[in-house]
Amino acid sequence: MYKISYKVTLMFLLLMSSVSIQAQSPKKNVADKPLFRDPVFDGAADPSIIWSDEEQKWLMFYTNRRANDTSIKGIDWVHGTKIGVAESTDGAHWTYKDTCSINYNLKEVTYWAPEVITYKDTYHMYLTIVPGIFKDWYHPRYIIHLTSKNLMDWDYQSKLTLASERCIDADVFQLPDGIFRMYYNNENDGKSIYYADSKDLYRWVDSGVKVIKDRGEGPVVFTWKGKNWMMNDAWRGLGVYASDDFVNWKRQEKNILQTPGTGKDDQVKGGHPDVIVKDDKAYVFYFTHPGRTHENEGEDNTETRRTSIQVAELEYVNGNIMCNRNLPVQINLKP
Repeated sequence: MYKISYKVTLMFLLLMSSVSIQAQSPKKNVADKPLFRDPVFDGAADPSIIWSDEEQKWLMFYTNRRANDTSIKGIDWVHGTKIGVAESTDGAHWTYKDTCSINYNLKEVTYWAPEVITYKDTYHMYLTIVPGIFKDWYHPRYIIHLTSKNLMDWDYQSKLTLASERCIDADVFQLPDGIFRMYYNNENDGKSIYYADSKDLYRWVDSGVKVIKDRGEGPVVFTWKGKNWMMNDAWRGLGVYASDDFVNWKRQEKNILQTPGTGKDDQVKGGHPDVIVKDDKAYVFYFTHPGRTHENEGEDNTETRRTSIQVAELEYVNGNIMCNRNLPVQINLKP
């Protein structure tokens, strides 16, 4: 009886210990790999992430491309879709929510690169418009301003007048003096980065100043570790810049996410980022074309078109931003 009782007690203690360890385990907040794939077109890219007070969730807005439409030839597949939305309570696990309702009447319109922010109880979106579905890249594009009270239904406010008729990829950052600065890609000037300023998010004055001469797109500006940073999609991973005045930007020597990772759908370069800073930690959300490997170079099919959203934690090392994309990402974003 003693031996049986002892064994039962020992098994019970081991079981309770295992339950306790599992309860304390951080695995439930380890980010999924890949973080998210669009279940409709499998073309999620260009993430923009914001907290929704109404839903008490994080929402991810993204460009969608018709990656899985096998009837499309050429580059039509990157045109003609609505802005997709995914949702999460912690930033580690995301599910598809819906597409936005955007009040902008234009036949066969294409929506790219949403930038979503909140200010004074109103949500603002700055959205790249391609006025059609085209078979080549040489067409006008511009940025419009939309507003919303619920993040899903958007009302048109204005078309922005910027440095050229081919401007894309807005990123809006509030400067220390309260002025809002929009960084964007001026495709007509070597795909360099320009900026415009606004006091109220409605009226914008373009600077006509090129702050990043290097070719790249999808800028994102943020403050972290007491420094001002910009990242952009350099097509060789992400270029990283630092500035004291938000005008003069110095590029760090090494890009991040240039070297392919080892995780699922992450074995290629990373592109077009968003960055969330929480509790002194910084996370970069980016997208990959998993099928665009050396073996598939030049191929155009569903596998080379499809995209996945990924996340990695940033590191601050000797004044530079680094990123080990192969590490599990422990993330639990708070409101």
